[in-house]
Amino acid sequence: MSSVEPIAFRLTRGADLKQSILDAVKMHHIQAGCVASLVGCLSELKIRVADGKSTLSKIEPFEILSVSGTLTPEHVHLHISVADKQGAVIGGHMMEGCIVSHTAEVCLLKFAGYGFSREHDPDTGYTELVVSKD
Repeated sequence: MSSVEPIAFRLTRGADLKQSILDAVKMHHIQAGCVASLVGCLSELKIRVADGKSTLSKIEPFEILSVSGTLTPEHVHLHISVADKQGAVIGGHMMEGCIVSHTAEVCLLKFAGYGFSREHDPDTGYTELVVSKD
């Protein structure tokens, strides 16, 4: 039987958002999970944009509007939307280097009875999600 376990924590100034989520996945032994909610502020943003190759890095204040993604034991696949100081929204595939400026409130969900992994898909050229059920 499967169940869902919530995991919530707060990150503070200087934390790398993606690495901190991966650390939480390992600490809580998440075999399959997702981001339920994530809000806060960044001082640095690093994302891969929609062409799948180009990256965008900016050092300025950002408000995190949303983060979504899947969590596997060795990899977190996360997308982020942020607003700059004028309210303009930008987003993409979150990379290491998204640095918390003040705080980030993170709520994750752990799915017992499931396993998520990633395998190379020759059609997309990326490692794609594989779902297994106990």
